[in-house]
Amino acid sequence: MSDSAADRARELVELVVEALELGSDVTVEETEEQITVTVGGEDLGLFIGRHGQTIEAVQHLAQRVAPRDANRDAPRQRIVVDAAGYRARRQEALEGQAADAADDALRFGRPVALDAMSATERRIVHEHLRDRGDVETYSEGEEPDRRLVVAPVAKA
Repeated sequence: MSDSAADRARELVELVVEALELGSDVTVEETEEQITVTVGGEDLGLFIGRHGQTIEAVQHLAQRVAPRDANRDAPRQRIVVDAAGYRARRQEALEGQAADAADDALRFGRPVALDAMSATERRIVHEHLRDRGDVETYSEGEEPDRRLVVAPVAKA
């Protein structure tokens, strides 16, 4: 395996793409904060998996394997694995669900639990609703059934 985290992430994703016989292109973009590995091509449903389970698993593996640097003091880059614009589409859907849950929580005056989701997806919802002053978010339950709850802020 290569020396850099970006190279290791690319190699891992290329191995998965090859094992799935997808014949897809793998590209890497790197910033100080994040390494994004993108799979491009046709018919990437198998790589994404049902409800994004496969792409989430590949991303989890990449986050564990890629940052194996000798310099432990270096800031750790977040690793994101994407395919066919899946991450952007999923973020848009999650933000829509978050807004609907916030509206329902306020309308009915009670907490609204969303379906179980990954830590990455929960973070998207937390961040999307963070600046609203009328609702709060918190997670409850145990993995893999951990849920995000949107609740109206208690008035003093």
